[in-house]
Amino acid sequence: MSDASLISQGVGKKLSYPFEAPEIGETLEVAPGIHWFRQKLPFHLDHINLWLLEDGNGWTVVDTGIKLDESKEAWRNIQKTTMAGRPIKRVIVTHLHPDHVGLAGWLAYKHDCRLWMSRTDYLTCRTLWHDTGRDVPKDGVKFYHSAGFNEEQVERYKSRFGFFGHGVARMPDSYRRIKDEDVITIGNHDWRVVMGSGHAPEHVCLWCEELDLFISGDQVLPRISSNVSVHPTEPDGDPLTDWIDSCKKIAEIVPDSVLVCPSHQRCFHGLHARLDQLINGHERNLNNLLKSLATPKRSIDVFGALYKRAIGEDLMGMATGESIAHLNCLISRGLASRTTDEAGINWYQATS
Repeated sequence: MSDASLISQGVGKKLSYPFEAPEIGETLEVAPGIHWFRQKLPFHLDHINLWLLEDGNGWTVVDTGIKLDESKEAWRNIQKTTMAGRPIKRVIVTHLHPDHVGLAGWLAYKHDCRLWMSRTDYLTCRTLWHDTGRDVPKDGVKFYHSAGFNEEQVERYKSRFGFFGHGVARMPDSYRRIKDEDVITIGNHDWRVVMGSGHAPEHVCLWCEELDLFISGDQVLPRISSNVSVHPTEPDGDPLTDWIDSCKKIAEIVPDSVLVCPSHQRCFHGLHARLDQLINGHERNLNNLLKSLATPKRSIDVFGALYKRAIGEDLMGMATGESIAHLNCLISRGLASRTTDEAGINWYQATS
């Protein structure tokens, strides 16, 4: 599960960036008691922003990084310096992807503290963790076959199945549920939960009105769009509608004045402009996709309508998931239909 979409949704031209990013492994205080902690990732998207919130005699941390020895060492170092040896009292995870939840269990066990997550993401994470090492499910093979994968591409999917647990430490057996509109008191400040969806089932964002600060996770990033995909576990899902609705919801609730603290790239001002860019970008892609469906196509046939880059074999899985998300969105709007041929291949076409 990757954070970054293959689809370009603008580059945040109307945004402003008040801070330079701290060096990897270092921190920067962006508001009283709010520290930006940057960690390395072994991906094309090579870093993640974590947040350390002063919480009385200890700390609340938001997101944890992926399970790597060097990530653990970065945590040990920062606990000696910025955190001054004070304990972690609570681990909040915005959503289930390994770069966010990877060390949540390790930190929770180490500090004997509670993990806080949304219910759907916690339970989904537990399920994916237990998929590690199991046989490839038939439903997964069927999903990619119906998308148009050839035998070699299906075999590549099989070889990559079950790697989630390699980037995620053992999850705690209990957790504290976070719900939409919850208010969490951290130190001297109240944080309102604004739940998003689409990139993850129940993505936790945190808004502190007093500090005028919004920890957005992957729900709002300044220069890239988050991946919104359909996966084999829910082949008929419509996460793109969830994503667009979430962007509209955030714009209605959270003021434009906030400092946005995202999980990747730099903190920025210009929340509402960025939300407009994300919504409008997907609507343009949906219109391009609809035009391409004048004749029946498989999900792997519509890449040209959605992506500016060529899609190689290493990107086929992600590109297919995003394509199906857009196709399912058109179906939910009544603008396209899907039929399955005798070979089990799905074909999509615009409705008249």
